[in-house]
This record gives sequence, C-alpha cells and structure tokens, in this order.
Amino acid sequence: MSEWTGTFTARARFDPSKSDPRSICLFDTHPENRFTLFGMRSSTKERAMRELDQKDREILAILSKEARIPLKTLAGRIGLSRSATGERVANLEKSGVIRGYRADIGQIDSNIIRAMILVSLKRTPALGLLDELARHAEVRRVSSVSGQLDLIVEVEVPTIDRLNRLRNVLATHETVEDLTTAIVLRRDIERENA
Repeated sequence: MSEWTGTFTARARFDPSKSDPRSICLFDTHPENRFTLFGMRSSTKERAMRELDQKDREILAILSKEARIPLKTLAGRIGLSRSATGERVANLEKSGVIRGYRADIGQIDSNIIRAMILVSLKRTPALGLLDELARHAEVRRVSSVSGQLDLIVEVEVPTIDRLNRLRNVLATHETVEDLTTAIVLRRDIERENA
C-alpha cells in the first residue's frame, strides 16, 4: 500500500459492505478513489443491522442454555469486557435477535400424558381454530406444517379423559377435516436449542 498525502474534500458514509461494521468510507469526487477508516463509532441502528459475528454467536449459544447467567460471567467466557458484552446483548435485544428470556419448565408431574394431535384442515387459514387452541392451557405448541397434515398440536394432559375432551373440541371445529392422536410413550432424544 502506498502512502498518500494531500488534501481533498470528501464525503463520508457508513459502508455495510465492509466486514468491520464500524467502518466509514470516504470518497472524493471519483468512485475509484475510496478510502476506509476503521474504529469510527457507528450508530446503534447500524450495529443492530449488521450481520452476527462470532462473538454474537457465542453469546447466543450461551444464553440459549443459561439465560440467567451473570453478565460478568458471560463476558469472561467470550473474552470481552463486561461493558462490551452488555452492549452486544443490548444490541441483540434491540434488533430482535433476542426476543426474550423464558423459564424452561421441566415435567412437574410424572403422570402427565403427552400427545400430538395431527390435524388436516378443510381450508386454510383456519380462522378461529388457533384462537380456540390458545384458550386451552394443555396445548403446549402448535406448528403449521407442509404436506398432508396442516397442524401438529402438542398437548400435555392429566388424564385420557381430558385428552378426549380436547380432541372432541377440535374435531367439531368447522375448519377441521380430520385428526389423529398419537400419545408420546417416551422421548428418546431431546436436545436443547443450540
């Protein structure tokens, strides 16, 4: 790289094409005369819009397993200062990458019956069906899927009788064409989010 000396009038702008999200590009009147300065502070919005780097991914991996980890401990694990780590976490929250922190509730009662109700619909969208499902505390997850099925409804109920009552509510809904219930005998493999 040759050294350049002299003066020129330039305009500056944030350059998202650079690998360093803090880079600022300077242009003189010719596009080929382009200079990049590093270490300039970018706005919160610009930092939030950048792609995730390795440190961000490390933060997400740790927080997905230990959401209540103290910031000081998190910073030590990823090799950054507490303030830099806090800023990164705040940016991940502001940009919507981290949408919240939740309690992962384990099985409280060993007598709980888990089942999957596989639903085929007459038409989509199933107006009102998701609202109906949301009213039942036993419904743990509803997933829209492709293929012959339309919905997979995961439930946890205390008794077979309660499962049948929930099935009957779904079966009589105007948008449901058919449903099949599969009771979970055991979970052979269960992974935490990575």
